[in-house]
Amino acid sequence: MTQGAVSGAVPQALDAHASSAARAEPAASAASLKRRSLPEGSFADIDWARPWFAQHAARGRRWQQAALAGYARYLDELNADARAAGHRTGRGEALGFIAQDDLPEGASYEGHIAATGGVPTRHNLHDFFNALHWFAFPRIKAALNARQAAAIDVLGVGPRRGDVRDALTLFDENAVLFACADPALTQALRGFDWRTLFLTARTHWESAIGETLDGAARCEVRVFGHALLEKLIAPYAACTAHAWIVAVPQAYFTWPRAERNAYLDATVSAELAASEQLSGRSFAPLPVLGIPGWWTPNENSTFYDDATVFRSGRRAR
Repeated sequence: MTQGAVSGAVPQALDAHASSAARAEPAASAASLKRRSLPEGSFADIDWARPWFAQHAARGRRWQQAALAGYARYLDELNADARAAGHRTGRGEALGFIAQDDLPEGASYEGHIAATGGVPTRHNLHDFFNALHWFAFPRIKAALNARQAAAIDVLGVGPRRGDVRDALTLFDENAVLFACADPALTQALRGFDWRTLFLTARTHWESAIGETLDGAARCEVRVFGHALLEKLIAPYAACTAHAWIVAVPQAYFTWPRAERNAYLDATVSAELAASEQLSGRSFAPLPVLGIPGWWTPNENSTFYDDATVFRSGRRAR
């Protein structure tokens, strides 16, 4: 699949787990839980009415209450869901969640997940959103993990990840899935034609929350990057995602949301597994607060006049 070019800074939270390692223990110890526990108030800051969080609200509200009750309770809730779902990681291991301090010394984050199924998880929003995506898009997460682990097997963990691992990390941390049935809108995104994408085609965007099922929409977005969700706790106009473009049939917009998610999970995971040319150019920049229905100020067309956010032009290939 051909993707658009990317612009914008790499998120500061990229590969946040990669340098974290601690001595292994048989299970999450009370000491490790205490060391990695963060102030509880951060979890209370999630506004599930926001469209970017709403896709996770059903499970997320329950996890939020567990996280507010403490680190041990939170991990218990995640692992109960993992056992019930039966999801697998990149090399077919049963998904589970461990305290970050129980990652064995010297083990890589992605390699440990692939080899054992255990996802090192801290008591913070970054890892909270990461865990949610293992349930929202389990096949995509497994595909990302498999490719990351394979690259680590070959190159090890060093100061440079290389283009492929950088692209995988960008996807995991800052991607949105841009599902589109109209090539003209895909071209508008790739061509930085924000007024066509967000104003002329305003009525062609799927409703921000819920599902219409009438087939009138032509495009929609799912937030995938967990660092992106963390940033959207406090939204700001220049918040820009790396959009992975998914061509969908027009009938997609008549399907229930769960069926759409399953389609995206299967389609994108297959693309990630098969693509040999992954790089930062595999994405198109998308200022997320420009999405119709996502941010009240964008109801005024002058919102899109800010050229520092809605930039023109394309980076040379």
